[in-house]
Amino acid sequence: MALLMLLGLPGLPDATRLASAAAPPAPALTEQQAIWRAASRLGYWPSEQQVAVMRAHPGGPRGWALDEVDRAFEASLQPARIPEQLSQVTAPLPDVFAEVRREREARQRANNAAAAGAAEAGRPFAAAPPAPQTPAASREPAAQPPSFVRTSAQQAAAWRILSCSDPAVENPLLSRLTEFWFNHLNVFVGRATVRPFTGHYAVHAIRPNVLGRFEDLLLASARHPAMLFYLDQNQNVADGTPGPRGTVRGLNENYARELLELHTLGVDGGYTQQDVRELARVLTGWTVDPGAPSGFRFAPRLHDGGEKTVLGRRFGGPGSAQGEREGVEAIALLASRPATARRIALRLARFFVADEPPRALVDRLAAAYLAGNGDLRGVMRQLVASPEFWDPANELFKTPYDFACSALGASARTAAAGNAAAAPAIGLALGFLAAAGQPVNGWQTPDGYGTDAATWLSPESLTRRADLAAALARGMGEPEQLLGFYDERTRERIRKVPAASRAALALAAPDFMRK
Repeated sequence: MALLMLLGLPGLPDATRLASAAAPPAPALTEQQAIWRAASRLGYWPSEQQVAVMRAHPGGPRGWALDEVDRAFEASLQPARIPEQLSQVTAPLPDVFAEVRREREARQRANNAAAAGAAEAGRPFAAAPPAPQTPAASREPAAQPPSFVRTSAQQAAAWRILSCSDPAVENPLLSRLTEFWFNHLNVFVGRATVRPFTGHYAVHAIRPNVLGRFEDLLLASARHPAMLFYLDQNQNVADGTPGPRGTVRGLNENYARELLELHTLGVDGGYTQQDVRELARVLTGWTVDPGAPSGFRFAPRLHDGGEKTVLGRRFGGPGSAQGEREGVEAIALLASRPATARRIALRLARFFVADEPPRALVDRLAAAYLAGNGDLRGVMRQLVASPEFWDPANELFKTPYDFACSALGASARTAAAGNAAAAPAIGLALGFLAAAGQPVNGWQTPDGYGTDAATWLSPESLTRRADLAAALARGMGEPEQLLGFYDERTRERIRKVPAASRAALALAAPDFMRK
């Protein structure tokens, strides 16, 4: 709070500016403002190298931004750069399943031994407590061997922070889009069965598909163990399927419901409860395979071979798709619907342009989606080229994740900078995000985190940001590069304080909170 008071602010940054939709039209962005906007929305902050490239680009920041879409696409076709110390993030799925099984069996043996010991001593037995629910909350006791599952979750979170804060590790827009689409197709690391797979899901299901066809992204998500476990699709079988010990199993509609409501059409997308049930029938038999490189298999004996109808289209009858193909075609059908196009367009516009984006922009993005058969690269080019993206009136407030990534990068606490404090700084950022309510991979429900100012703008959240800024700014040096993007009032206030406090003030300034 002290940092905020030094800037002459009572606790909130220029919040009134964020709600200034009714104000008279502002003049066009200057080149400096356009650089800030391009770098902090298509990435997280303007590095010195980015600034130099934008200024030298024949098309200026706007030309650079369009090229960035293509650079991110090319980067998405290449393997992710995973540091050796985070190698569990990209371990082959059969190895992940094997380690999870080994750990579960070891825990069961330990519990059995403890129970036997308690019985001999005549005292009650309590099984070992479950692992912590979030990476930030987990801490390994020094005397115990590291847990593969817990370490996998911690490494997955660390990779996300490293990739968003260090352009040498990941193309900034590719990191942005991985964040966006992971959130759209959210899985929760706190669920025990999902925990060891979240990093693999981000790297191998989301990242390669963020600028491809939406249908392919949906399929990659649908077949990944993280999603199969998270929404219980691995338990979705034909009604009447024999279960263990004489039980009978049946449909589990969880995944089908979220596929319609959140991943594609939206709650007002024109489907019924009958469509949910029929889609669940179509997807019966889609389950995990611990031995397969993809982690996925289609089990014909668990599939409902009868005829189904989803959104008026027949599946499974004579002359129609059969078996696994039914699900593939159903997902393609959902991806091609106008309601899906509009939902994707609205969410992208809210994420990259404004909390309440202009309807005309959403309409154009939806039209681009449909014209390109769900080509997300074409939609992003349309978005970046739009006048709405560059309109000064369309302001956005940083989420805690935005703030952590940009503060890490701007303070040069990155691995590429060769800074010995890079690893502790990532730990600081993960702790900040857990305290701020946005732990990495930690949103419990399928709808993902909110990204609007109303969700994240509060005096308490700004105090937490100021604390992180003060911690990251130690040894940062004069923040002249940042000050070049701030308004004159902020620059004057920062330059009046002792040199040792200027970097922290620059990271906590209201100008740094917007993107």
